[in-house]
Amino acid sequence: MPAGSHAALVFPGQGSQLVGMGEDIAASYPSARETFAQADDLLAFSLSKLCFHGPEDQLNNTFNTQPALYVTSMATLSALHSIKPDLTPHCAAGHSLGELTALTAAGVLSFEHGLRLVRERGRLMAEAGEARPGAMAALLGLDAAVVRSICEQASAETGAVVVLANDNCPGQVVISGEVTAIERALELAKEAGSRRAVQLAVSIASHSPLMAPAAQKFADLLAEVSFQAPAFPVYGNVTAAPLEGAEAVRHELAVQLTSSVRWTETVRAMIAAGARHFAEIGPKDVLTGLLKRIDPSVTGVSVNSVDALRSAIDAL
Repeated sequence: MPAGSHAALVFPGQGSQLVGMGEDIAASYPSARETFAQADDLLAFSLSKLCFHGPEDQLNNTFNTQPALYVTSMATLSALHSIKPDLTPHCAAGHSLGELTALTAAGVLSFEHGLRLVRERGRLMAEAGEARPGAMAALLGLDAAVVRSICEQASAETGAVVVLANDNCPGQVVISGEVTAIERALELAKEAGSRRAVQLAVSIASHSPLMAPAAQKFADLLAEVSFQAPAFPVYGNVTAAPLEGAEAVRHELAVQLTSSVRWTETVRAMIAAGARHFAEIGPKDVLTGLLKRIDPSVTGVSVNSVDALRSAIDAL
């Protein structure tokens, strides 16, 4: 991306993993291969083998999924840099876990520190989920304000916790919390006209108050990490605004575990600041799909294979 580019980088979170991710890019680009090798050394196990060959159930374990996505995205970005050394985006953001990837891409965190934080983030979330199991559900066809009202009503009626976890795009949100409250919220969503209201196959209530123990322990870890000034603006999930200063980054990463991911607002803020083309750096095209619903006037490309890398270079 040339200086003054209006391109933004976005990095995915859980749900974008799949067996085989990053394999063709690592095979074709030495810098990507080195990124996977560095991660294998730091973690003292073959994360690359898990990404490339599975098994799927282990890759889908939160403890493994988070570092797998982080490393695959960073390996893909390193391949982009090797082809286009002057790659300097207008701004960046990451969805949930992807926020740590975005911060690493901007130089706020070293790859090593980012990987260690991602690994611990996954471990702490899994631990919190075992101590206090929860659920998540996807709702289609309702706007965020209606869903917040539904969550408040379901919580009041059941005495259990349910909150809006992800505002992904207009008409697509995810709720998170305790099972009884989730079930009641699904009933209310259907009554309100939701086109689809379905519980997801997870037992961890991400981005809800059930993650409070994980958030506190993660905050303690963040206090020990050194953060640098970003090479380009990185927009936060919680604030939907650029993160300015080390303390703002620490606070964002800690409270993000119990707060809503304001993705719709984040993308709109990036567009308002001048971003016109988005490149999703990761295994699938989830964020690229959301972009079309958020603002069809801007363009997006998914950088998830060797062919996609080559196409992205032309587009960016």
